[in-house]
Amino acid sequence: MSSTLKADESGEPFHIQQRKQIETFRDAWREAGHVHEPRVSVSRSIMPITTDLDRAYFGHEGRSQDQFGQIEPTMRAVFGRSFAAEPDRLVEELLADEAVAAADTVLLTVPNQLGVDYNAHLLRSVLEDVAPGLGWR
Repeated sequence: MSSTLKADESGEPFHIQQRKQIETFRDAWREAGHVHEPRVSVSRSIMPITTDLDRAYFGHEGRSQDQFGQIEPTMRAVFGRSFAAEPDRLVEELLADEAVAAADTVLLTVPNQLGVDYNAHLLRSVLEDVAPGLGWR
């Protein structure tokens, strides 16, 4: 499981560093003698904008970018962007995410402070409006 925060190793975009991390893990797995492929998951904040309420909450997130900064005195980190847009644009953006493509599973992060009903709406939107365009099941 690789989260939305990691040590910055190269200054490259988050999804590229994360994809390289996945490749390194899988190579080490094989070198250790394991014969089956390990499962790998990544997490993403994905907010489909399908209603006026979605737009009010997340319309500004469409300009989200990776963030780089110090989290410890000697460690620079990179925090992956949030994905918030209309479903067809989310499909395009997630198809371009190299770590999402390399992973077996995508774990969705949800804004729990907005409550169960709203999060059920977000999850339903991802399942019905975004996932089919990505070939997710």
